[in-house]
Amino acid sequence: MMLTEQTAVPTAALPIQEFKDHLRLGSGFADDGVQDALAEAYVRAAMAAIEGRVGKALIARDFLLALSDWRDGIAQAFPLAPVTVIGSVTVRDAVGVPTLVAASAYRLQKDLHRPKIVGVGSSLPSIPSGGTVELLFTAGFGPAWGNVPVDLAQAVLLLAAQFHENRHEAAERPSALPFGVMALIERWRTVRVLGGGEA
Repeated sequence: MMLTEQTAVPTAALPIQEFKDHLRLGSGFADDGVQDALAEAYVRAAMAAIEGRVGKALIARDFLLALSDWRDGIAQAFPLAPVTVIGSVTVRDAVGVPTLVAASAYRLQKDLHRPKIVGVGSSLPSIPSGGTVELLFTAGFGPAWGNVPVDLAQAVLLLAAQFHENRHEAAERPSALPFGVMALIERWRTVRVLGGGEA
């Protein structure tokens, strides 16, 4: 399985000013551009950490999921949520020749934690031996920061603030998230049982 981000979160969708207000940074100084660039870097890093921990895309964007086989021939869970639309499904044979699958052959089963692509009728399209299937889909709570649930948004700001506070430390930093951040994201974490065996 390989998941690739196809479109990046635009800078305009990020809470740069909100983050600077959170830090109580001043404005009107000559280095404002530098502060904005640093603020954006901390927010993007914090977003990536939170998204990785909860398995959710905070701001909507496109992803490409490539699989060598379906986990289940009837339904396949996405590794990211919430999925809002499946853009396309393409099957490639062993030499990479693509075949676009008709949209009528599958449907999206929406779920806040485990959205799935489900075969219509009997099963999902077959994947040739040595081939792959590529799913282009859009995931995220919405296109703007205001669409992000408040607890996840606050967790991003808190973690970005910690990155900012520790920016001059050369020593190795702890890998665990701060307790306050963990408390905010706890209800969004996907519990996986049986080693992730459930589709």
